[in-house]
Formats: sequence, structure tokens, C-alpha cells
Amino acid sequence: MYCKSKINFFYVIFFLTSLTFSQNVSVYDKLINSIEEKTATLKKDADFQKVVTFLAASEWDSTLVYSSKILNTDTNNQKLNDYIFFFRGFSFFNKKLYNDAENALLKISNTFDFLPNTLSKLGSIALEKSDFKKALSYYLKVEELAKTQNVLVRMDRVKHNIGLCYLHLQKFPNAEKYLKESRTLHEKGKDTIQLIGCYGDLATLYYDQYKDDQAIPLFQKAYDLAKTTNDFDAKAKTTKNMAVVEENRKDYLKALQYRKEYEQWKDSVNDQNKIYAVAQEEKKTAVEKKEKEVAILKADNKVKDAQGKMYLYSAIILFVMFGVSFYFYREKVKRNKIIHQQKEDLDELNATKDKLFSIVSHDLRSSVHAIKTSNKKLISKLETEKSTEVNSLLQNNSSIVNSAYTLLDNLLNWALLQTKQTHFEITTLRLHTIVEHVAYNYKAILADKEISFKNTVAKSEFVLADSESLKIVLRNLLDNAIKFSNEGDAITIYTKNNDTEFCQLIVEDTGIGMSETTRLALLEDTSLLAKKQHENSIGTGLGMQLCKSMIKKNNGTFTIESELGKGTKIILSLPKKPT
Repeated sequence: MYCKSKINFFYVIFFLTSLTFSQNVSVYDKLINSIEEKTATLKKDADFQKVVTFLAASEWDSTLVYSSKILNTDTNNQKLNDYIFFFRGFSFFNKKLYNDAENALLKISNTFDFLPNTLSKLGSIALEKSDFKKALSYYLKVEELAKTQNVLVRMDRVKHNIGLCYLHLQKFPNAEKYLKESRTLHEKGKDTIQLIGCYGDLATLYYDQYKDDQAIPLFQKAYDLAKTTNDFDAKAKTTKNMAVVEENRKDYLKALQYRKEYEQWKDSVNDQNKIYAVAQEEKKTAVEKKEKEVAILKADNKVKDAQGKMYLYSAIILFVMFGVSFYFYREKVKRNKIIHQQKEDLDELNATKDKLFSIVSHDLRSSVHAIKTSNKKLISKLETEKSTEVNSLLQNNSSIVNSAYTLLDNLLNWALLQTKQTHFEITTLRLHTIVEHVAYNYKAILADKEISFKNTVAKSEFVLADSESLKIVLRNLLDNAIKFSNEGDAITIYTKNNDTEFCQLIVEDTGIGMSETTRLALLEDTSLLAKKQHENSIGTGLGMQLCKSMIKKNNGTFTIESELGKGTKIILSLPKKPT
């Protein structure tokens, strides 16, 4: 048996009932639906309704703001307070404010409808703080409650975390029992990521007891299973564990291979400092290997003379010098390629910037001149007290200013997108809620123009997209639909489900429509039109270009159906959430 040190393996901790996307989506949906059903009698309060809506949309800051308003009313309703503290605890946890989350959850009474979820969340907080005894006590209570009632908690993860607590407390028999039970549940549920973690934790359990024959095959299973997933974190952790195993077995060649693979998952390709560190590790290992070979040769060939030793050392030095020279040459080639690519990207961005500035400055100049002329007329009409014409001029000015503001807003978002400063986080979104949020800000404009609006998107429709970029797209499309509709027209937003992988979100209006030439031009990737369609609107086409870019970054598609005088359909295809 080789000597083995205590390291350095990744313990995989899985938290329960967290309202983050890493949680099983079906359990999350059931939890939200159950909360909505059980709080039906409490929804008379408008702020409470908002809290539930924001919680369902995973908007934690808004949940905290409106729940705080309810607490400030000094209500004596214990049931209402329990739900408010429950919502606040979940929100604080997802914002990684664990002390605040714990304080909120500890205020919940033992008669609360979702006590198992509360206890499991407290267990997750204790795990974050590495307080394994406290975490274990919470999880064991959840397990006990699950024996007598139907709980909306992932019991496979509860058992997994119980086993993990016992492992940290070095109660190995208990840890083995629970980890094996969780492994069986993970396998039944086909939860690959959880199963990888379970294999790793079981392997660590055996490895800490020097049961290498049981531990190493489990490390290998976790590694092989991680290779079938797209989870880079799991790949990195399992690869690192295999490297440690091989190092302890003194198989440095395999260990080096795993180390190199680990660095590939962990580091960015263009991170020069990390690439340098990997190269240094390779050189260090190569030198150590040669030094060991020299030591063996010395032991086996004691009769060799000093001249032979000198030749051997000279060869080693030349080998190292060649390796160093090759490394620096390779780094120089890489740097030159990166610089060349950056120059091409910069030239392209500068060309786009110049073209965009030319178009935008022209339209802004025209709009400002229109406001200036209109203001002169407005002053004249005020002097003659022609109120009807004054009102018309004010409406005209408002339309011009709104168009200019929309252009500047789109210009800012376009600039952030082009310079790669926009943060994209693909999550599961409820389409109906997103559309409602966007449409709310246009109610006054729709009413003023006497345009009817319908949101017929089903509440059961979920897509995978970035929330903020999707809202920007919908704002642009709804703004255009209003702008190019006449009084009495209608705007409808609805979905079609003709595809198993994509959901079609359609924004349809009965407005003035567009010609085929304009439609095709707007669908071109480089379309930045300078032609105005209306006297009081800015028509650079930047908004449509921004929409297409953001939908493409959300892994979706964008198309237009329109005919002059018969309205327009904008069709967005977005990936559905996995079932």
C-alpha cells in the first residue's frame, strides 16, 4: 500500500428547495403553485400579491422591498407573517446574504404550511457556514416530517446532505448509509449532476478510511459521468480528484495528464497568466523526471567516469534550454495572433461606430430642428390663444422627444452589446409575467391613442432566455407597434407551440404595415436604415438591429411578416425550458 496524504478532494454540497435555476424545475413549479393556492385568502392585499408575483419571477430585490412594506404595517396576522418571513429568507439566501436569511427563517412558527422547506433552507445556510452539526439537525427534522406528510422537498438531496454532514463529522457508517440511499434516488431520477457529486462524496468517504479499492472506482465513475455533461464545474472537480488519486499512487504521468485537463476546464484560453502557469508545471515535471532518471543511472552505473557524467548533465541542460526556447517562441506566435485578431475587431467596430454616428447624428439633428420649428409655432399660437393648435403642437413635440429618447436608449444598449459589456444570464422565464411587466409601462400611451391591447400568452409558457435583454426586445417591438398603428387599431401578443424545442412569441398589430423592400432590409444583419417612415419618428432601424442581436444571443430567431395597410407580425422563436 502506498502512502497517502489527506487532501484536497472536492466535497460536493447540494442545497435544497432553493429558488435558483439549479433546482429541479418541476419541484420549483409545484412549490410556487402550492404557495399561490394556500395564499389565495391573503391576496386581498395588493402588496402581498406583488410579493408572490415577484417571488415566482425570481426577482429577489423586488420581493424584499414589497415584503418590507407589509412588515411595516405592524400586522398581527401570524399566517401572513410566516409567509413574509419565508419569502424574505428565500430572497436573502439567493442574494447570498446568509445571516439575514437565517434571521428571517428563524422567525417562522412551527405551524407554518411549508415548515419542511424552511428547515431544509436553514440546513443549507448551516452548510454554507460549515456548521455541520446544526445542518444535520435541520435535515434530520425534514426527513422525519417526510415520513408523515407529503413535502415539496427533494428527498434525494436531503439524504445526500445528511450523508455529507456525517462525512464531515467523521461518522463514516452513517455517512455511507445516507450517501448510498441518495445515490439510488439520484439514479432513479436520472439526475446526472447530483449523481456525480454522490459518487465523489462516497469515494471521499472510502478514501479517508484508506479503502482505496472502493474509493478509486467511484472517483473514476464520477469522472467518466462528468465527461458526458456540459457542466464545466463538475468536469473540473472530478478531473482534479483523479489527478490527486494518481499523484498519491505515484503515477505522475497520468496525474500530469489529469492536471492539464483540469486546467483546460478551469482556465480561459486567452488567460496568458494561467497558460504560463501550466507551461511552468510541465517544465517542472519534465525536469523532475529527468533528475530521477539521472539518479537511477548513477545508482546502476557507479563505474562511470566524470566525463560521462558531464556529457549527461550537458544533455539535460540543452534539453531544458530547447524547451524554454520553444515555449517562448510559441507564446510569441500566440500573442501575435491575438493582436492581429484584436486589430481586425477594432477596425470593424470603428467602421460600425462611424456609420452609426453618422446616421444617428443626422436623425437627432433633424428631430431637434423639428422641435425648434414647432416651438416657434407654439409661441405664436400661444400669443393668439389658439388652444387646439397648441395642443396639437405639444403632442407633436412629445412624439419627437419620445422617438429621440428611444433612439438614445437603443444606442446605449447597442453600444454595450457591441463592446461585450452586457451581462447575459440564461434562466427559465415565465413569458406571461415578462410581457405583463413590459406592457404595464405602455398602458397610458395605449389608452391615449385608443389602441386595444391583449396579452394572451399562457401562464404555463416557459422559455430559456436572459430576462433583461428579452424585456429590451419586447419594449422595442411594443413601441414600434404603437408608433405605426392608428387610433382604434389593435395590438396582440400571443404564442404558438408548433415546435417541441422552440416557443414562438408573436407581437401582432393592425397598423400601417411595411413594404416588402423595407421588411427585407430590416432582416439584413447590417441594416441601419436612415430613412424616416413618419415625419415625427426616428427611423434608423437601430432598434430592430438591437432586437435581432439580442434574440440571437439568447439562442433564438427573429422574423417579420408584414404588408402595407394590413399590419405587422414580429415572430420571436425562443428555446423552451427542458421538460
